[in-house]
Amino acid sequence: MERAGLVVVMICLLCLVGVVPMAEGDTTPSQCKQEKNLLVGACKPIIFGLQPSAACCQRVRVTHAECVCPYLSPKVANLINVKRSIKQIEGCGRTVPHNFKCGSVTTP
Repeated sequence: MERAGLVVVMICLLCLVGVVPMAEGDTTPSQCKQEKNLLVGACKPIIFGLQPSAACCQRVRVTHAECVCPYLSPKVANLINVKRSIKQIEGCGRTVPHNFKCGSVTTP
């Protein structure tokens, strides 16, 4: 289940890049860990093909991208369907900017 949780974080990561401005130094490592864990908990159903819930969309809106971007390695990026992730965040009423680099992924 740890791998599934990481995949959820990475899917949500793509959602975050278009929703939350990159704050510089606003979060501590413990705050980032908490934000990441809350995001995983709220958005876990996404890995089963469900649309983001209201709670997931809310977490996406408040989680800092710098708390999850470091986890997006090339290996993890290969597990993510970027286009599907973008559609999911658009389901939350947000857009994902083109050519945004987060970890090892650049959005189309």
